[in-house]
Amino acid sequence: MAVSTRKTRGVRPLIVTLLVIAVIAGLGFEYASPYIALNNLKRAADARDAQTVNQYVDFPALRESLKQQVTSLLTRRLDSHGNGNPLAAIGAMIGVALIGPLVDAYATPDGVAALLNGMPPRGEPGERPPAPQAANNPAAENGPASASPGTPNHADQSAGNSANPGASGNTGRSAAPPQPPQTTAGYRGLNEFAVTYQHGAGDARYSAIFLREGLFTWKLAAVNLNE
Repeated sequence: MAVSTRKTRGVRPLIVTLLVIAVIAGLGFEYASPYIALNNLKRAADARDAQTVNQYVDFPALRESLKQQVTSLLTRRLDSHGNGNPLAAIGAMIGVALIGPLVDAYATPDGVAALLNGMPPRGEPGERPPAPQAANNPAAENGPASASPGTPNHADQSAGNSANPGASGNTGRSAAPPQPPQTTAGYRGLNEFAVTYQHGAGDARYSAIFLREGLFTWKLAAVNLNE
């Protein structure tokens, strides 16, 4: 009986230790889960792996967010050109009429790859995400190739070099920035995680927003084009 009691007492600390390790590991994985989702999604989008992209994107929510954000972007553009260049205002009005096709073009693996590579929609008429080669290498359309932008690390540190984004061309595709954008990533709440992109200190920022689904699952569900 005494031997059995000693064995029981010896097992209890081991069980407690294992439980503590399991809890710490679970908390660590929970904290890292949006970073893992971001990395997996970016790899899948760059590879145009539609099946994997679908696992990490809430396309109905992303489509609605894109519609609202592009509408707001063009509304601000119309307001700014109200007393200025009439041709620019006409262009903005044309853009408003073409919001549907633009949203349809960006709510795709190509569009997701563009968003995660620092190339958001600009609200230009006939605009489409860049070709796969340009999305994987943002410098491809503007000159010598540079390194592809990396995924933000767990320390939420900025990465990449600053550069001003180019203007959209006549091909209807988004202009690719010559160099990777600065990126920062982090929690904005218990259930929201955002990756923010900026090409230069004076340039506008935009964010790709992931929302939690369940304990460890995160999906790209929104964008903010006017951070």
